[in-house]
Amino acid sequence: MADKRDYYEVLGVEKSATGDDIKKAFRKLSKKYHPDLHPGDKAAEEKFKEINEAYQVLSDDEKRQRYDRFGHAGVDGNAGNGYGAGGFNMDDLGDIFGGFGDIFGFGGGGRQRRNGPRRGSDLSQYINLSFEEAAFGCKKKINITKSETCTDCGGSGAKKGTQPVTCTQCNGTGQIQQRRQTLFGFSSVISECPSCRGKGKIIKDPCPSCRGAGSVRKNKTVEVDIPAGIDNDQVMRISGAGNAGSNGGPSGDLQLYIQVKPHEIYRRNGFDVNVTFPISFVQAALGATLKVPTLHGVVEYDIPEGTQTNTRFKLKGKGIPILHGRGNGDEYVTVTVEVPKNLSQKQKELLREFDEDKNYVKKNSFADKMKNLFK
Repeated sequence: MADKRDYYEVLGVEKSATGDDIKKAFRKLSKKYHPDLHPGDKAAEEKFKEINEAYQVLSDDEKRQRYDRFGHAGVDGNAGNGYGAGGFNMDDLGDIFGGFGDIFGFGGGGRQRRNGPRRGSDLSQYINLSFEEAAFGCKKKINITKSETCTDCGGSGAKKGTQPVTCTQCNGTGQIQQRRQTLFGFSSVISECPSCRGKGKIIKDPCPSCRGAGSVRKNKTVEVDIPAGIDNDQVMRISGAGNAGSNGGPSGDLQLYIQVKPHEIYRRNGFDVNVTFPISFVQAALGATLKVPTLHGVVEYDIPEGTQTNTRFKLKGKGIPILHGRGNGDEYVTVTVEVPKNLSQKQKELLREFDEDKNYVKKNSFADKMKNLFK
């Protein structure tokens, strides 16, 4: 007994732990060290025995009181010499392991049956759009390869004029129940029927078109309506355009991953469009009427005299149509003043003459600050 570890230490709980705390600790450790998850691992088996022994004592109020007062001697040292000793029953295991019941053989509830209707798998494909196609929507034809229900056998997999027969080994359930001896004793284990592979039916004369699969692979052309306002990296889901289901189940979906090509002029920001518009020094100084490109056509816009570089103005409603909504975003135009190059001698002289005038507010203000700084 002196070699045994403290039961509270085994479960990793304090002596003040509640019954729920003890049960939660036991459930966690039992799943971790269960021998069925570690076949042939003696260390895991001994660890599980130790956990089981500790739980049997600490989960029983009377045994726990004796243990707290007298230690291991108070519970005779035989609280858990076997997996099924004490009050540890299969119903407790079903509650403790929950969804692990099929793995450990504690019951077969909740297991999906393959002979029931099953939904087909989804298909995925990338689709490339131009900037304008994404903005205004379009129709696209795409080629896909998908499984479809075999028309010759109607999806049964059996040759025309015949029908699948009920599996005699599982009586059409797709599952068989066996008694298996485990570390806990005998238990009922539900597993997939090996004869029909869980389908509950056996095809004696397979359909020559689908070879008993019930579905065939086909190349299809699908026309897709791309909605106006869709953006890069968004996903369109077309219901029922995926692979065919089985046993009367619905088809999967087709998922289209949108890839929008960058535009030479426009940059998208949500449903707004940004445009950088270069203007000359003369246009900036004297003002001008600009012909600005938009997704909805060319728009004339008057800039005032003395327009500075990086001035930004908005063209309301000239952006991208709002996806599944009403109206459009806006277009934001940023003007940049281009400094001329390769000037003639005469042009340079005129610019130097112009530069002598006091027409630069920011420049002159900055020059005055510089003078004050270095006085």
